[in-house]
Amino acid sequence: MTHMTTEELLLASGGTATAVGTRNITAGLTTDSRAVVPGCIFLALCGERFDGNNFAAAASQQGAAAVVVSRMEGEYAPDCTVVLVEDTLAALQSIAKWWRAQLAPLHVVGLTGSSGKTSTKDMCLAVLAQKYRALATKGNLNNHIGVPLSILSAPQGTEAAIWEMGMNHAGELAPLCEMVQPRIGIITTIGSAHLEYLGSRENIAQEKCTVARALPTDGFMIYPATDDFAGMIAEQTAATPLPVGGCDSQVRALNVRSTALGSSYDLSIAGLGEIRVNLPVPGAHMISNSLLAAAAGWKLGCTLEQIAAGLAQASLTHGRLACYEADGCTVVDDTYNANPESMKAALDTVAALRGPKRCIAVLGKMGELGPGGIEAHAEVGLHAASLGYAAVVVVGRSCAEIEALCRAAGESVPTAQADTPAEAATLLRGLVQQGDAVLFKGSRSAGMERTMYELFPSLNPKK
Repeated sequence: MTHMTTEELLLASGGTATAVGTRNITAGLTTDSRAVVPGCIFLALCGERFDGNNFAAAASQQGAAAVVVSRMEGEYAPDCTVVLVEDTLAALQSIAKWWRAQLAPLHVVGLTGSSGKTSTKDMCLAVLAQKYRALATKGNLNNHIGVPLSILSAPQGTEAAIWEMGMNHAGELAPLCEMVQPRIGIITTIGSAHLEYLGSRENIAQEKCTVARALPTDGFMIYPATDDFAGMIAEQTAATPLPVGGCDSQVRALNVRSTALGSSYDLSIAGLGEIRVNLPVPGAHMISNSLLAAAAGWKLGCTLEQIAAGLAQASLTHGRLACYEADGCTVVDDTYNANPESMKAALDTVAALRGPKRCIAVLGKMGELGPGGIEAHAEVGLHAASLGYAAVVVVGRSCAEIEALCRAAGESVPTAQADTPAEAATLLRGLVQQGDAVLFKGSRSAGMERTMYELFPSLNPKK
């Protein structure tokens, strides 16, 4: 969003102008007082540890054309418009809905899932960019604050958007779908992430199916045919169900060949034909993600050639199964996040690289698993052991889940535990040999990239 009149801001936010200034809104909206530029709107979000209202007056002095606040604090620049609202988060979401309406007509893919969201989003963008002026959610801006900011970042003239929607509590996806208004929905997986808050995979499935229920009758609901909840997804949408990757699916991968650098397969789409796809990221689960993106491209009018070209050019968000060569080792950086399903998928992917290589897993804690966390970590440990890993190093402060993983894997594989990234790096220096493949994986809060950079400093972009 760039230009907006004061009248439109009042209408969109539902607020009242306590002062009407002369500055024109020409630079979008920000909730970060450090990012204020002349002509922008500063919206004062409030949280448990911060109150944006305290920074609104300073934002007006820095050139903001308008500020949206829930409480008047300080002295505002006389030529800045001040809009008072009851709830600034609600105002942000309302402004995003207004801007979404201004972008019509717009092809929108609404994407959610327990794992694979960001990788699938990146692939969708690469495909749709072959035909449209397309954009996608940046980073992990996929929650009740990130989604409206993602919508507001879309410039006029955007033709296609892939907006990622995350959740960890029941009821969180419905307002996001209301803002995004997708015609195409994608559910990547329904796994164990967020069990701590939702209690069961069935409850997770019901929440994820919010996207399916939000689609119009002329829309398409895309999901893996092999998902345990594929039937539920199909039943809960008024759109056309489009399962991919099954033996009789309209979108399939045939004649798959995988290497350390990625995979190639014959993409088969009903009515379009077949074409060879070269996917530049390794892992069977990445093939599944690419089929979801291919299906979205198909239903938005992309040709086979455009789909194949997009997938070949797909560039994944940093920390998503990126392979590097460092100090004679193959380093696999999958540090962005983790849950039981993605952890096992990463272990599978690196194990497939083995050949003459030894494989070492450096794993951190998985978050938001609730009472099932001990069992989930133990299962990951057993999975690593079953794949023949040469060693498993667990990073993080001592806790029941980590100890369970160590015990489970330790029966078959040398296992070590370190409390800090530095300690883990010291352990690994005694384990890692030239030619090894080393996987780094854990939930975002585990900060596994710190261990990776400690052991392989040449990979640290800040050095």
